[in-house]
Amino acid sequence: MEFLDKLFAQQSYDKNNFFLIAGPCVVESESLVMEVADKVSTICRNLGIPYVFKASYRKANRTSAGSFTGIGDDSGLELIKKVGDTYRLPTTSDIHAHDEAAPAARFVDILQIPAFLCRQTDLLIAAAETGKVVNVKKGQFLSGPSMKFAVEKIKKAGNESIILTERGTTFGYQDLVVDYRNIPWMQEQGAPVVMDCTHSLQQPNQTSGVTGGNPQLIGTIAKAAIAAGANGLFIETHPNPAVAKSDGANMLRLDLLQGLLEQLVKIRKVVADF
Repeated sequence: MEFLDKLFAQQSYDKNNFFLIAGPCVVESESLVMEVADKVSTICRNLGIPYVFKASYRKANRTSAGSFTGIGDDSGLELIKKVGDTYRLPTTSDIHAHDEAAPAARFVDILQIPAFLCRQTDLLIAAAETGKVVNVKKGQFLSGPSMKFAVEKIKKAGNESIILTERGTTFGYQDLVVDYRNIPWMQEQGAPVVMDCTHSLQQPNQTSGVTGGNPQLIGTIAKAAIAAGANGLFIETHPNPAVAKSDGANMLRLDLLQGLLEQLVKIRKVVADF
């Protein structure tokens, strides 16, 4: 997929490896995003994994009105761009409305479409028209094959640089389940498919007003995804998830990332032999 080669042109990596989208859930401070980018980029460089830095400049989808949403759009986007420039990394952040696409595209390389918004035609078209790579997360309410319609909307707007992300399917009111059939099904659309290993473990709609999660299963989700042939992984990570301002309940502790990625690289090599 030629657009991925261009995206990772400044990195040296194993062409047979999966790629990684990783970072904290939201931009909390400059020190946080720089610490995460520095550590993750070093790990990925040593393991030959192409890496995209991820952080949300604003969180629009919060359970409670009192939840942290960001440090301000301009400040958040500027810090994401600074990370990309400093570490020579492609970057991504999510957008929530069609009028956010063009402003965000000035700062990031990939525009991420949140799962709940994956059917929003105006949003998909606006993202496509920026010319940036568009990563669409599969809605928790959709099957993998039904994502062909999101792909069609983006392509019709003149953009062929599309990533699709699996992030679980609603399973009752407060849980998700992962159907790994969605990985090959979505790959049939000609797009690389990413497994979101952290959001797929969310336990949404908790009565506390804070989303829960099962971070102890991140490794299980990631290993199964690589075995199923996923092109990339999405892992939110934080030095201390217990004090994170968003999604701390399902982020991977930063010091656990290297060991997990080392295991995943080994699995990828085995899978590649089949």
